[in-house]
Amino acid sequence: MAIKNYLLIFICVIVGTNFIVDGNAELQRFEHPAKADGSLSILVVGDWGRKGNYNQSQVAFQMGIIGEKMDLDFIISTGDNFYPKGLTDEHDTAFEESFTKIYTAPSLQKQWYSVLGNHDYRGDALAQSSPLLKQRDSKWFCLKSYILSTDIAEFFFIDTTPFQDKYFTDPEDEVYDWRGILPRQNYLTTLLKDLESALRESHAKWKIVVGHHTIRSAGIHGDTKELVKRLLPILQANNVDMYINGHDHCLEHVSSGDSPLQFLTSGGGSKAWRGNYSWSSDENDQTKFYYDGQGFMTLQITQNEVEINFYDIVGNILHKWGTSKSLFSAI
Repeated sequence: MAIKNYLLIFICVIVGTNFIVDGNAELQRFEHPAKADGSLSILVVGDWGRKGNYNQSQVAFQMGIIGEKMDLDFIISTGDNFYPKGLTDEHDTAFEESFTKIYTAPSLQKQWYSVLGNHDYRGDALAQSSPLLKQRDSKWFCLKSYILSTDIAEFFFIDTTPFQDKYFTDPEDEVYDWRGILPRQNYLTTLLKDLESALRESHAKWKIVVGHHTIRSAGIHGDTKELVKRLLPILQANNVDMYINGHDHCLEHVSSGDSPLQFLTSGGGSKAWRGNYSWSSDENDQTKFYYDGQGFMTLQITQNEVEINFYDIVGNILHKWGTSKSLFSAI
């Protein structure tokens, strides 16, 4: 126990965010302050790490411009952070080549909160959570699953790659780093239990879940059936407002037909333009927006309003959506 507590304290110190020890929860919890007026400005990008190629540098440039206008609080990465096979170890130069040397704008020197994607699992999956990366670039932070608490919203970052059956039953020529995952069903059961407990106990005005894989999508990957079966019911039962993901290399907004839940894909950080569509299998859901190219998403959050914008590579707003809640609505 002493070793575990030491490691948690060490992570807390190097991250620079506030760390809360909760004896009743397995998911590690961190805090990030909102602005003085209680609002949050967030940028979301995914599927980006290609050493500047496939327009990654151009997307990063535009992110910097929009980030400056927004006065960003932090950035969310939806995974597939380093192509094609994650990082080889915590000393891999791809970290600088795809991250530090690309996202150089002053507005992007804020904390990045990241999850792992399936490509990240094809390398050293533990490397991206190594404290050594934080020493190499202070804005980097990544764990498999964790909770980020702010004054007005809670973000639940979930490790979705182990849910996909095909990575275990038909990996083709790929080798995945399953350290800490096996036995798989125990890992998934525990993760879902901890997530459900955290969501149920949350009093946040806005509940947002972040994962790499899609739940509902019109992109080439389509719906992820394992998440539809096991994760979606938990989100709906606990009044989650948004599920944010990458995986499909596009920008997308799907609105649930039987709950307030919004499915938001921001996977256009580099290689895109796949030209394939696979519409959601749930006819009750409504696809409000789909763009098969590069770009990113922003969130503006206040106590009673959320505004979402999707941007393309030259800064055009392609889609805008908002919602509101009563300032004194019951949680």
